[in-house]
Amino acid sequence: MRHEKLEHELNLLLMLTENHNYTVADICNGLQLSRRTFYYYIDFFRQAGFKIEHSKPFYRIRKDSPFFRKLDEIVHFTEDEAITMRRILDLTGDKSIQVERVRRKLDRLYDLNILDDVELKTQLAHNVSTLYSAIKQHLTVRLVAYSSPHSNTQSDRVVEPFLLMNGNQEVRCYEIASGKNKTFKLSRMQDVELLDLIWEHEDAHKQMLTDVFMFSGDEQQTVTLRLGRLSASILREEYPKSERYIEQQDDDHWIAKMPVCSFIGVGRFVLGLFEDIEILECEEFKTFIKDKINKLNAKQL
Repeated sequence: MRHEKLEHELNLLLMLTENHNYTVADICNGLQLSRRTFYYYIDFFRQAGFKIEHSKPFYRIRKDSPFFRKLDEIVHFTEDEAITMRRILDLTGDKSIQVERVRRKLDRLYDLNILDDVELKTQLAHNVSTLYSAIKQHLTVRLVAYSSPHSNTQSDRVVEPFLLMNGNQEVRCYEIASGKNKTFKLSRMQDVELLDLIWEHEDAHKQMLTDVFMFSGDEQQTVTLRLGRLSASILREEYPKSERYIEQQDDDHWIAKMPVCSFIGVGRFVLGLFEDIEILECEEFKTFIKDKINKLNAKQL
């Protein structure tokens, strides 16, 4: 019995240290735990000195917990070192099982999706690595010579970065000078400098959410669709991130219950396959589609 409990604790510990966002439901389903047991283990980890990060609705263990600091001294690579290793593996073209295992291990421990393009500039890799470290350690950074398309000027921006977005092409930050949350493009910054300043405005951080149709916003609404075989197949193929929201209803139908930031993306999808899709929930989305159809009909007259 004790061995089984220890196994659950270790599996949960491993899951919470991965570079993935897991909700309580994800964790309980994946490890077959009750919510009560999950919260019991979380409390136990806190008492043991682990720093539990809860960015609603996700849980993870912070890498600056005392245990990980000791472990880092023995086996941990810096993000720059991990990026270098991954790039070397990609450039070799080696497709062996051993190399693939190393790639998977690096991807589990570090956020290295940026390296799908092996021609990625060294400076961009450095910028992502620095932002990655700042987010994990809750530190402030200076975006050096950030180019603004609106004012056509370059200036340094001191910010608290808290979310890498859109395949690490953008970063969501709290800008200290303006007191606002802004999204910055990595391609417009010459350099990123890590400052020895802990976040002071975390309560003001407001994440920019991105839905499966790549529309972003501060809030989301849930749209529930009943899909036929054709629309379900196209949704999976064109929007792979939708897979987690799709459940099979019967031999020929699937239910997609998806959070969306805008009705525009999902609306285009529904209108393009309207004969194969039924809108089950979200009255506002139904009204949005009706308005689109009425405008389309008016243009035809």
